[in-house]
Amino acid sequence: MKKPLSLTEHLIQSIRQDILNGEYPPDSPLRQDALAIKYDVSRIPVREALLQLEAEGLVTIIPRKGAIVTPLSMTEIDDIFSLRSLLEVRLYKESAPKLSATDLENAINLNHQYQQAIEQKERNLLGILNAKLHMALYVKANMPKTQQILFSLLQTSERYTRIQLHTESALTDSINEHAELLTLTKNGQFEKGATLLASHIETVWCGLIKVLKENK
Repeated sequence: MKKPLSLTEHLIQSIRQDILNGEYPPDSPLRQDALAIKYDVSRIPVREALLQLEAEGLVTIIPRKGAIVTPLSMTEIDDIFSLRSLLEVRLYKESAPKLSATDLENAINLNHQYQQAIEQKERNLLGILNAKLHMALYVKANMPKTQQILFSLLQTSERYTRIQLHTESALTDSINEHAELLTLTKNGQFEKGATLLASHIETVWCGLIKVLKENK
C-alpha cells in the first residue's frame, strides 16, 4: 500500500504540472505569497516545494529576487540528452537480458497506457508514462545510483519531451519505436535493442532542437 502524499508532495506535483502544462511559462516569476493563496497553503510548504522543483531543474531561485520558471536552454537540452543516451544504453544492456516475463509484460502494459493517452489526447500523462516505460526496461540493472540519476534526468526532460511530442508524426514515431524496442527485447535481440534505444533518444533530441529553433 502506497504511503499517502504529504502536503508538500501534493504541492510539488501541482506546481510541477502547472509548469509543464504551460500555465507558468519559462522566465515567469513564482511568488511565494501568490502560490500560497492559489493552492491554499502557508508559505512554508511553498518554499519547500520550490526548493524541490529547483533540484529537478524546473525552477531557478535567484538570491534576493525569488523564484522563476527555468528558461528553456539549448545547453541544458544537449547536457540532458547526451547523459540520457549514455546512461540509458548502459542500463538497458545490463538489465534487458535479466528481464522476466512479468517485467516485460509490465513494460508492454505501460506502452499500451502510453498509446491510450495519445489516443485520448491526455498529453499531460505522456511524460510520466514515457519515464515509467523507460525505467521499466532498466529495473534489473544492479546500478541504483545510475537509476536514480536517470530518473532525475527524465523528470527534468519531461517539459522538453512534451514540446517535442507536439506533432502527430512525432507521436507516431514514438509509439513505433517503443513497440519495436519491446519486440527486440522480448526476442532477445539486445544489441539491436541498445542501438535502437540510442537512436530513439537522439531522434527526440534532434526533433526538440528543431522545434525550439522554429519557434524562436
